[in-house]
Amino acid sequence: MNKPTRYSPEVLERAERWLQEQKRISRAMTALPKLGAKVDHAPMNIFVLNSGRCGSTTWIRACRHIHNYTAGHESRAHLVGPARLTYPENHIEADNRLSWLLGRLDAIYGNQAFYVYLRRDPEATALSFTRRSDFGIMKAYREGILIGADPQMSTLSLARDYLETIEHNIALFLRDKPHVLEVSLEYEDFLHFWSVIGAEGDLDAALAELRIHHNSS
Repeated sequence: MNKPTRYSPEVLERAERWLQEQKRISRAMTALPKLGAKVDHAPMNIFVLNSGRCGSTTWIRACRHIHNYTAGHESRAHLVGPARLTYPENHIEADNRLSWLLGRLDAIYGNQAFYVYLRRDPEATALSFTRRSDFGIMKAYREGILIGADPQMSTLSLARDYLETIEHNIALFLRDKPHVLEVSLEYEDFLHFWSVIGAEGDLDAALAELRIHHNSS
């Protein structure tokens, strides 16, 4: 009689995580027909507003499996003047720097665009920023936005201050917008988004992207 195969605890743990993930996908797919009504699908722009360090790279990787929209991540962040905010129609754009350009964004797109507010647990987001404190937006905030900040200020305090600033900017901008969806990096939220915008494409491939930690820290 053959002896039963014995698997290591690591293999069993991975198998259990995979099983739970499949259950989450199944629950989300079951809920899909119950989601809210779609927006009218005239040519439109979709902006994924966010603070950074909340999964925007992964979100856009998933969106690139949508066939009736293009998708970009910080695709025009290097430009100035009118070109900075000249996005094609039926385009999904995620760029945390848009939170500093909301007045210009409103002047061009206003109520005609669809806005997605991508969020993550604030403390987890702040901790992620502390691991990137010497470059990027954290360095710019410390040395360019703040003037004469206490050099002994902890990176976590700085990250929390930056995050609070950005979240208030976005919340104020979205206060009177008719087309807004708040999401986090979850299967259920992405499926809701997919349904609301009338997305067409490879949904399985899009959901698979959510299992990959792109640009993580």
